[in-house]
Parts: sequence; structure tokens; C-alpha cells
Amino acid sequence: MFKKIRNSVVILIGAAFIASGFNLFLVPHHLLSGGVSGLAMLTGYFSPLSISVMYLAYNIPILIAGWFLLGKKFVGLSMLSVAGVTWLMELLPEKPLASDVLLSAVFGGVLVGIGSGISFRVGGSSGGFDILGSIVTRFRDFPVGSILVGLNAAVILAMGYLEGNWNLALASMVSIYLAGKVLDFIYINHTKVTLFIITDKTEELLEQLLCRPRGVTKIKTEGAFSHKEKDMLMTVTTRYELAELREIIKRTDPGAFVNIVETVGVMGSFRRR
Repeated sequence: MFKKIRNSVVILIGAAFIASGFNLFLVPHHLLSGGVSGLAMLTGYFSPLSISVMYLAYNIPILIAGWFLLGKKFVGLSMLSVAGVTWLMELLPEKPLASDVLLSAVFGGVLVGIGSGISFRVGGSSGGFDILGSIVTRFRDFPVGSILVGLNAAVILAMGYLEGNWNLALASMVSIYLAGKVLDFIYINHTKVTLFIITDKTEELLEQLLCRPRGVTKIKTEGAFSHKEKDMLMTVTTRYELAELREIIKRTDPGAFVNIVETVGVMGSFRRR
């Protein structure tokens, strides 16, 4: 129960970052954040419709699709984020904190990236193209932020064509790029690492490592100097789970030798869920 409450609070904090990035930096200068929010902004800029209401309306069909493809927990938290952003956009005034368009693009993008990143860290998202990006990463090993940048290209082109102001379109591209980079920096679940663990407590360590479904390979080794046989365990995991694995190893076998290397790519079976 405590974890659910904590996650919900974090989601709402993320929603506050996103809504602040929208209303205090992007919307007053007619900049875009990309994705579904960008579509909502375009609609609001060229019609009397409310951006916050359109943000909610555009997210509903994507959330329904995500409910079936990504699971109830993920989409449930995403629904909370979308509702929080919609509500906070109605509360916050559309008042620019910076008069310069480029500065607004930079700080707006950073705030949106922070909000999306911390939402992903607790198992949710900010809705929209975040959900589409998550669907792709379930089946292909790509960074989420980079996928979102690609999906947002069409929105930027639409803005440049409809607005007739390519300076705003290019500034929006800066905002979207920074949001994606900040998201990837905070949400590092796509970054893989390989651990080589030489231990004298193989069974105890395997019992802890296999509690959560993950692949572990046991390799027989021999010390070149001592000629003593030991077991080496090899496992590939995400950088997000690395801290947890370190604690497991320290608790189970403080004397284990561990070599951690960054993994460039993974072929074959790898549990991404």
C-alpha cells in the first residue's frame, strides 16, 4: 500500500513538472512539446478549444490500447499522470517565465523530460507517445527518448507548415530533443550491463538472483595462480537494476569478485518486461 501511494505521489510530481513546462515556458510562446501534447497544442493554437481538454481527449484512445498491450499497472499510473497534467494545466496560468523563445524551449523541454522520466521510474508514463515508445521498446531494444524524438518529427513539420514560422518549429525541436535526452538520463532501463561474478557461495547467490526472473549462466573457472576451482556467474541486466544486484551480492557474498561491463547490444532471449 505504501509503495502504491508513493508511486502515485511521484506520478503527480512528474505531472506538475510537465504542466509547468507547458504553461510557463512552451504554450505562451506557441512552442510544442511534441507527441500527443504537441497535437493538443496545435489544436489549441488554431482553434478556441482548450489545450488541456484536447490533451486528455487525444490520450484516451492511446491509453485504451496501452491497457491491453502494456498492462494495467503501467497504464493505470499513466492515466493518473494524464489526469494530473490536465488538471494542473487548468490551474497554472499561461504566463511566460522567460521572454526569450530559445530559453523557454530549453527550460520547457528539461521540465517535460524530468516529469516524464520520473514517471517512467515508478512504472508509469506521461501518456501519449510515451506509451507508443514503451510498446516499441517491449519488442525492440531502443532508447525510449530516441523513439519519442522520431515520433515527434511529424508534429514539428506540421507546425512549421501550419504556423508558417520555422523559427518556432526549430525551437520546438530543441525542446523535444532536450526532453528526450533528459528522459533517457533519468530513465535508464534501456542501458544494459553484464556482470561477471566469481563466488564461493554459488547456490546462495543463485537463490537470490533467481528470485526475480532473470537469466544467469554458471561457468566453471580456475585461478591461474592458485589453481583453485570456482564458479563464475554471468548475467545481463539493466543499469536501473544494477544497484539492487550490488546489494544482493554484498549481502550474500561480500568477498565475491565482480566485474561490471557496459553491454553494447544483446541478441537472443532477453527479458525486457
